[in-house]
Amino acid sequence: MTGKRLALIILGWLSLITGIIGIFLPLLPTTPLVLLAAWCFSKSSERFHAWLIQHKYFGPIVSDWQSDQGIPKKARNRALIFMWAGMTLSMFIVARFWATVGLCVIGIAVSIHLLRMPLRKESNTESSPPSTE
Repeated sequence: MTGKRLALIILGWLSLITGIIGIFLPLLPTTPLVLLAAWCFSKSSERFHAWLIQHKYFGPIVSDWQSDQGIPKKARNRALIFMWAGMTLSMFIVARFWATVGLCVIGIAVSIHLLRMPLRKESNTESSPPSTE
């Protein structure tokens, strides 16, 4: 195993573990860390990359990102709501001017990016009402 491959595997697992911790902590972003782990695994280990893509919870995140078809509108809206809720909470907890400015700049940049991403239709057929036609 080469040093570069080993470093990417370690970085991938650290990113994934940190992303899992980010589910519970408002300042750690889960999705970007899971995507970083997927990239690291794609460059270093087919087995770990396949496992991550097939994972019950993290697989759809990676598949949506890699599909180039966009993200579901519902997922985008949730991401925006939870991101701003977490950032607002963090701004009140930290209560520092520069931290607030930094979080606002990051939040605006991520919001612009999310709002510019293409949207795809929801793939859940169970949630849509039956047709009466």
